[in-house]
Amino acid sequence: MSPFMMKIVYFWIALAPCLLFSQYTITVHVHNVRSASGNIMVAAYDSAETFLSHDRALKASSASAHTGKVTLNIEDLPAGEYALGVFHDANGNGKLDTNWLGIPKEKVGFSKGKMRAFGPPRYKDCVFTITSDYEIDIVL
Repeated sequence: MSPFMMKIVYFWIALAPCLLFSQYTITVHVHNVRSASGNIMVAAYDSAETFLSHDRALKASSASAHTGKVTLNIEDLPAGEYALGVFHDANGNGKLDTNWLGIPKEKVGFSKGKMRAFGPPRYKDCVFTITSDYEIDIVL
């Protein structure tokens, strides 16, 4: 093999791990934020078993709320399938407040899915695939 070809082979061997373990960012644009109080919270899930279980989120992020649109990033995610849950933590207590029936008192939103008549959407209704940096719009 020629020295030039050897350089090409070594280049691809050196680059392969970077391609296999690439990390991506999901940019989340949260629309319809009605007040500047509290924080906007977003969590990424990678399975139906963990979906919407706050303490089992794969990654989470938050940003101060302001009226209109708030943009957040979830970084360092490998290529794969994810579903997002978002809520406006208006009182800043770090959790989604619900009434005695478990119905959210604070505004919530999901990637692709919407609240059903009796409960939140399922993971399969909200899942999307990333293979590069990704942007998504979610309406509260």
